[in-house]
Amino acid sequence: MSIQWWQIALLSLYAGYQILDELQIYSSLSSPVFAGFFAGLVMGDMQTGLIIGGSMQLTVLGVGTFGGASRIDANSGTVLACAFAVAVGMDPQQAIAAIAVPVAALMIQLDILARFANTFFAHRIDKNVENFDYKAIDRNFLLGALPWSLSRLLPVLLALCLGGDFVQYIVNILTGPFAWLGTGLSVAGATLPAVGFAILLRYLPVKKHLAYLLLGFTITALLTTVFSSIQVLGSGVASVVKDFHHIFNGMPMLGVTIIGVGLALISYKQNRVAAAPVVAAVAASTESEEGEIEDDEL
Repeated sequence: MSIQWWQIALLSLYAGYQILDELQIYSSLSSPVFAGFFAGLVMGDMQTGLIIGGSMQLTVLGVGTFGGASRIDANSGTVLACAFAVAVGMDPQQAIAAIAVPVAALMIQLDILARFANTFFAHRIDKNVENFDYKAIDRNFLLGALPWSLSRLLPVLLALCLGGDFVQYIVNILTGPFAWLGTGLSVAGATLPAVGFAILLRYLPVKKHLAYLLLGFTITALLTTVFSSIQVLGSGVASVVKDFHHIFNGMPMLGVTIIGVGLALISYKQNRVAAAPVVAAVAASTESEEGEIEDDEL
């Protein structure tokens, strides 16, 4: 299957938009899982797109940018991995390890280049502020989005236009004489979400909320076991009783999410109640005998 021109155009335009969404709009359209959903929708294989997007989402789950630092571009990696995986029939886990992660890491350099290019417009805005030229400020602010957008759009466009034969060559190698390497990449791709969870747990207050972590893990494990057992039992009964047509669904992730929200609300209310006496004591200590707050006590 070859990648059509309209697919290249849509994926490239999305790659250019997603970084702007991440920087200013802050919607879910800039997440790796949506990148996988969109790429899968465009390429006609939603399952592969969601597998790759979900895996990359879990990989960068605990990774953020602080103080203008650059991080791997999981969205661009997801788009290219999904496009090539569907086009050449590549295993999703191999595509994650062989395409998505390397591309996401290489995009750090282009992210830095976009930041350098954007300083040109920032200096022009500084000059416009001194001259009170508000229209020029707005114009240069909008122009500053171009380096960011092009830093994603152009690499994805070039890769989709020129990289098909090279990716097919890599796939033939990984499924032929170097099948052991392809298997290793599949295993590595499957373990990457665990790395994302490890990074997230490193920065979360795990010691403070260890009880909730253990409770959430246990509830999820129990529900998974119960629903899996019910599905197996239902399938066995359906194979024996021909009139048995009841459908047993898998574990609903919405239920697990609601349990997590409930535990979070309990923790929030407990912390709020515990902090109330401290806030009251601080407020009381800042009041004078007349009940007024002095200027030097603010």
